[in-house]
Amino acid sequence: MSGHTLDRLAATIASRRGADPASSWTAQLLAKGPEKCAEKFGEEAIEAVIEAVKGDRARLTAEAADVLYHLLVMLAARDVAFPAVLDELDRREGRSGLDEKAGR
Repeated sequence: MSGHTLDRLAATIASRRGADPASSWTAQLLAKGPEKCAEKFGEEAIEAVIEAVKGDRARLTAEAADVLYHLLVMLAARDVAFPAVLDELDRREGRSGLDEKAGR
């Protein structure tokens, strides 16, 4: 597999859709539905915030990886393709964050 780590991870997550939940954690999450995937993403995000406040760089790094993984699972659970998120970031590139937020 080539490409960026997140691209490969998103492809792996997509390949787990419909797989036997006993075969992988990703398949288990997806089988539980989008709401559970969103809940798990939220839990991981809170854990990352806690580590950021504590200042533990190693733990924050690990939690950030968990956040990215669970974000991709949540997106897959709602059929949002990772390239669509990248396209949205590309669309915003070069714009002031303040201008972008005001345009919402």
